[in-house]
Amino acid sequence: MNFIPLIILLVLFCLNIPIAYSLMVSVLYYFMFCNTTLAPFMIFQKMVAQGESFTLLAVPFFVSVGVIMNYSGIATRLMNVADMLTGRMVGGLAQSNVVLSALMGGVSGSANADAAMQSKMLVPEMTKRGYSKGFSAGVTAASSILTPIIPPGICLILYASLANVSVAKMFLAGYGPGIFLMICLMVTVHFVSKKKGYLGTRTTKVKLADALRTLRDAFWALLIPLGIIMGLRMGVFTATEAGAICVFYCIFVGVFVYKELKISMFPQIIKECVVSTAGVMLIISAAASFGNYMSWEQIPTKLSEVLLTITTNKYVMLLLVNLFLLVVGMFLEGTASLIILTPLLVPTMVALGVDPILFGIVMCVNVTLGGITPPFGTLMFLTCSIIKIGIDRFLKESWMLILAMIIGLLAITYIPPITLLLPRLLG
Repeated sequence: MNFIPLIILLVLFCLNIPIAYSLMVSVLYYFMFCNTTLAPFMIFQKMVAQGESFTLLAVPFFVSVGVIMNYSGIATRLMNVADMLTGRMVGGLAQSNVVLSALMGGVSGSANADAAMQSKMLVPEMTKRGYSKGFSAGVTAASSILTPIIPPGICLILYASLANVSVAKMFLAGYGPGIFLMICLMVTVHFVSKKKGYLGTRTTKVKLADALRTLRDAFWALLIPLGIIMGLRMGVFTATEAGAICVFYCIFVGVFVYKELKISMFPQIIKECVVSTAGVMLIISAAASFGNYMSWEQIPTKLSEVLLTITTNKYVMLLLVNLFLLVVGMFLEGTASLIILTPLLVPTMVALGVDPILFGIVMCVNVTLGGITPPFGTLMFLTCSIIKIGIDRFLKESWMLILAMIIGLLAITYIPPITLLLPRLLG
């Protein structure tokens, strides 16, 4: 096997070259100097062809949903619901941070978008109420992992495309693990907050009238995840069509219901949607050409054979793969890890009898978890830069949150009903 393109890719990643360019350079080197069977222009044809996938059309739609949500007032109302549910708990504002990320999962699907929004919206208020910046940053980054796991997460769509599994089943599979990880984080936040003396945002119960008013105000926002589940279950639309419907729904709610979305905002919304979508789709298209290199060298098949010589016990293999992915996540960005490793690992896990939907959730949680671990965690860098604290302070106050997520990951790995119950009931 020719591993030079992989080495080039890793070197370029370490030099902080953008993912898409790193993938293209490594593939161009292979087909120009190592294997001249295919003309180099075929690489770009493959990239264009990958972009024509109907499944991947869901990516720009759900990216747009996340952007529109920030302008339409949906995020604010979801925050009010989160505060209503958790305000009286120990560490109430930190608990609201976690719950809001779970609610955002049904709307934005982007960990980076969620982390950026909550770093600006919640962390200043947490600081005013006496929470340390390190703990606030840790909760914000760790809870943002929930957002891409709870549908419509972009990583779920990406994995489904790479592993050739149903996007609808991946969506249904994301709810159980997302809620389970939310509970793991909330329990950890409770114990840390109790130790540090962080109180709730209020001491009295929410009056029934106020609770109903909050829920009524957020009713249109809360309908989005419910609508996606019911629509997919009843066969009203595909996952891709659900994205298009959500875009129009958010615009309708923002303009006619909440009346916070103005015509003057659309140029900025379109700009953000185009920039975000272009970045994601360029990576996906470049990954398709990188897949050509791996196919020519038969790397997935040979790696599968090597792994199967280590063990044929799927539980031991799952543990080894989890450890491997956790280490890889410390050095590679989540999207890059998913793109490179999905075609390599899925055939082996399927051969051992692991459900590809379950393994997809395990991979998505694992590579996203890399976003809060050093040395290259993107969520860690994002929250620390916005909140203006050092990485050492972040790690000192968030290690218990990271540990809780790792324990949750292992539970998801070895207790399949957490992931597979909903797809089997409704899929």
